[in-house]
Amino acid sequence: MSRRAAVWLVWSLYGLIICLSTIWSWVLLIGQDGSRNTLYLASEALISLAAPVVFAIVAALIVSHQPRNTVGWVLMVPVGLYVVGGPIEGYSEHLTPSSEPTVALLLIAWFNNWNWLLLIFPLLFIPLLFPNGHPPTPRWRWVGVAAIAWAALFVLLAALPQQINATTPPNVVVDNPIGVLEKDTVERLVGVWIVGLLALALACAVALFVRYRRANETEREQIKWLLYACAVFLMVYVVGFASGLGGTSSVGGYIWGVFFGLSIINLPAAIGIAILRYRLYDIDLVINRTLVYGSLTLLLALVYFGGVTATQAIFRTLSGQEQQPQLAIVVSTLVIAALFNPLRRGIQAFIDRRFYRKKYDAAKTLEAFSTRLRNETDLDALSGDLVGVVRETMQPAHVSLWLRPEKALKGAQID
Repeated sequence: MSRRAAVWLVWSLYGLIICLSTIWSWVLLIGQDGSRNTLYLASEALISLAAPVVFAIVAALIVSHQPRNTVGWVLMVPVGLYVVGGPIEGYSEHLTPSSEPTVALLLIAWFNNWNWLLLIFPLLFIPLLFPNGHPPTPRWRWVGVAAIAWAALFVLLAALPQQINATTPPNVVVDNPIGVLEKDTVERLVGVWIVGLLALALACAVALFVRYRRANETEREQIKWLLYACAVFLMVYVVGFASGLGGTSSVGGYIWGVFFGLSIINLPAAIGIAILRYRLYDIDLVINRTLVYGSLTLLLALVYFGGVTATQAIFRTLSGQEQQPQLAIVVSTLVIAALFNPLRRGIQAFIDRRFYRKKYDAAKTLEAFSTRLRNETDLDALSGDLVGVVRETMQPAHVSLWLRPEKALKGAQID
């Protein structure tokens, strides 16, 4: 495929995604029954509407600038799933248990049972191919071949059960005329298949670390962007799973859904920044700020809810009333406002000392030199201090200091 054809294809698909997202966002707003709050709509919009758009535009930009980079084409696979799977899912929602098992219904049921592979396996290929679109060494190509074969095996397996779930959740089940496997047999085979999937995921992760060890400075910065996005996604997912908030209809569940949607969008955004080299070396600053403000948010939330809970318990004990006074909430808010800057500075200093030790030591050295500079009047002593500061902070191979003569500074001629 020529570069012009590739660019035309990806941008056409991006335009189709924009049209579908606009239509489905309108349907989502029109179809709400009033019981779904703003947080629910925000989380649904991020996952179902914004994420495909971000995947599509990042994939289009990568293919436009680097058509030989396989990562761009891999990112187009989830976009294709959105284009094809969205209408099919909408059709499946209108099926009833009495629906006639036609050929079209059987094909839809078969597709619904394996289409999630179009999302999972691109996520496996990205660590293997990132950032240049090739495995770290030719020997790692077998991982990509094995992943394709393993996905094809599941697609075949999805066509063999005696009964196929036509909808999710499985409230419509149709008989499969070509099915030869019973339900228990299918479950055992799927269990074995999942073990193989985990092994492939581990191999792709190892490939990324192998590439990092052999990479130059630029590729290491690119890999840092990917690792940062993956770490944010895993952190949000694990928090939702461990707390039981994921998928619930509570306010906490909706808030988690918003953060989960943002973490999904963060993946293609980080990949695009890394491959297109846009503000590539800001990743250390991004990680630093994430650690600081993530820890700060967690501590302030604990202080706020802990203060409100403690105040409520004390008030209930003293007055015997269940209703908490508004004064407790006001006081807790003021405490949070007062603690924000001191906590931020303390967390920033701790993270700099613990994770950015060279930067922290350099800042301390420069601060001490600035103090000395204000009080010292001996030029020779300052010259020695300046050379020592440069050697300690920058660690160059050689340091020398050249001073212009005093007469030259006044414009006088030097003999």
